[in-house]
Amino acid sequence: MEHNDTFQTIAFESEEILFKEKGSKFFGYAFPIEHEDEVKPIIEILKKQHPHAVHFCYAYQLGIAPNISYRANDDGEPGNTAGAPIYGQIQSFGLTNVLVVVVRIFGGVKLGVGGLITAYKTTAQMTLEVCEIIEKTIDVPFLISFDYKNMNKVMRVIKEKKLDIVSQEMEMDENSGLPIGRITIKTRKKNAETVFGIFDLMFEIDIKII
Repeated sequence: MEHNDTFQTIAFESEEILFKEKGSKFFGYAFPIEHEDEVKPIIEILKKQHPHAVHFCYAYQLGIAPNISYRANDDGEPGNTAGAPIYGQIQSFGLTNVLVVVVRIFGGVKLGVGGLITAYKTTAQMTLEVCEIIEKTIDVPFLISFDYKNMNKVMRVIKEKKLDIVSQEMEMDENSGLPIGRITIKTRKKNAETVFGIFDLMFEIDIKII
């Protein structure tokens, strides 16, 4: 079975983008995020930057299929005139783990439904166009536990399979008084089953997904 274990996101927070339409100003921002809990603090920061703005519209997407979560927020604009066009651009660019916020300062002239959709879509597009788009892998973390005498065996596999070491530590076993090694590694999702199998078959070595 083929695992989809890569996704596209943005490398860094974008620069501020400004789009003007009939006196209204639309400020666009994009942020790489890992969790929905990051959204509210970002919006609060933008509210301090733009104390005269009324609408802080946004959309975000997290995860990859089939485990995608997303939200599109119109923040007081007519239904589906702001959040949906912003989210449409996230999809158009093929991105995930990203938040796009468009802050509107009203210029006195109403834009109408079509005008709003175009303005929010255009601002989101301009914002994502200036971002550096990168590909990331979905990784699976494992904890490997072993007696110190087996350290070389473990390290040889880690080196051969080019596995990333997240952390490693040594401590004394309470029962035997001998040193125990614990190494946290991560590997791409598509390689996880193979890596688990290699360590699982090794004598006196314990591996588990964390």
